[in-house]
Amino acid sequence: SKQLMMALLVLENFIGGKFVPCSSYIDSYNPSTGDIYCRVPDSGKEEVEAAVKAAKDAFPIWSSKSPLERSQILNKLADLIEHDLEAFAQAESKDQGKTITFARTVDIPRAVYNFRFFASSILHHVTECTEMATMGCVHYTSRAPVGVAGLISPWNLPLYLLTWKIAPAIACGNTVVAKPSEMTSVTAWMMCRLLEKAGLPHGVVNVVFGTGAKAGEALVCHPDVPLISFTGSTLTATRITEKSAPHCKRLSLELGGKNPAIIFDDADLNQCIPTTLRSSFANQGEICLCTSRIFVQRGIYSEFLKKFVAEARKWKTGNPSDPTVDVGALISKEHLEKVRNYVKRARAEGARILCGEGVDSLSLPPGNQKGYFMLPTVIAEVKDESCCMQEEIFGPVTCVVAFDTEDEVIKRANGVKYGLAATVWSSNVGRVHRVAHRLHSGLVWTNCWLVRDLNLPFGGMKASGIGREGAKDSYEFFTEVKTITIKH
Repeated sequence: SKQLMMALLVLENFIGGKFVPCSSYIDSYNPSTGDIYCRVPDSGKEEVEAAVKAAKDAFPIWSSKSPLERSQILNKLADLIEHDLEAFAQAESKDQGKTITFARTVDIPRAVYNFRFFASSILHHVTECTEMATMGCVHYTSRAPVGVAGLISPWNLPLYLLTWKIAPAIACGNTVVAKPSEMTSVTAWMMCRLLEKAGLPHGVVNVVFGTGAKAGEALVCHPDVPLISFTGSTLTATRITEKSAPHCKRLSLELGGKNPAIIFDDADLNQCIPTTLRSSFANQGEICLCTSRIFVQRGIYSEFLKKFVAEARKWKTGNPSDPTVDVGALISKEHLEKVRNYVKRARAEGARILCGEGVDSLSLPPGNQKGYFMLPTVIAEVKDESCCMQEEIFGPVTCVVAFDTEDEVIKRANGVKYGLAATVWSSNVGRVHRVAHRLHSGLVWTNCWLVRDLNLPFGGMKASGIGREGAKDSYEFFTEVKTITIKH
């Protein structure tokens, strides 16, 4: 065990431009083998206090830089991450369980693009001005950074979602204390090693590792952190809202989804089926935008189901570092158990499991026998009231049900507490617009999925969150607006 300890990667907090050891650590597992491979600081109040102090100290210097100066530093950081893209992708795949292909093509390129995008957008914002000629007055607005931003990111897209927060926060002139998920901290730590080289002054970005209950709570409760951006579960968000209320913090909360796909009988199934497989099973179904309720019009229901299941069976599950694998490991043993339990409950309720969990056998390479793997699973004949149709499963599980009319399917699609994303499949333009307007959803994709323009607002309705993020929306969230009136 002494030798094992030597081989483990040990992360350290990054505070005020330096790596700082912690007094206690948590184990982090490699999901594809079930082995401990990394030790993550178990930070709490003291570490958060030190990080907030470093961020406060750095704020005057950083906030007084011009947008152009900040932009150049963000672009340099993007270049440095891109230069190490392969190392970052390998680390993300090993730490999170996702396939190396997904990490290479989605996670790390998007992390790079997040910095480039906000490096560009910060140069193009304009403020408002109005004249009141009769009063002899001119009004204009000015925007200033808020201060220390508390950023809490999840384990499903670790660097991708962390940079989606850090980039706009620092582009706007704020300084940052970030807390990545304790289950996937490695790429955040690797990014910290590049910050100085990118030209970021010490203390602008501080990263404190640890659990939500300890490190996250300390950050949310800190009186000198006026703003919290959080991506994660609705349950945690409730706690964040309660804890930050006494301090009147501003919150951006991007939470879960129970996203419907609505497939009308005039849909192009040649496009619809491969895309709906991706929207159901990409990243092991561990994306808040994944489709988990598929409503198919009765006329094409059996044809759809037959083709969909046949194609789902072709998805290869196994060692994430194998480039031919489509489905990697789920994040943890506990999470795998939770996802499996949903399938068990569906079966107990009389639903049919058409492929995957409990139906098909999973063969894994010798080194991955103890990993947290699960086959893409399709459930049919499940009732709308079932927990499988109401709760976010966050795994490679999707439910397929039939519908008859447009009005009926809209009502059923809206009949959950979430409202993040929806997809609509139809070749009828009028119907596409009608349905999109009536869905209670922050994002609606028609005849496609996960096509994103970062200029546009991203976020959910109902229990899927508060606030929006995007070029203009992130700028508004990460700055404080002031109205100035001059009488001449």
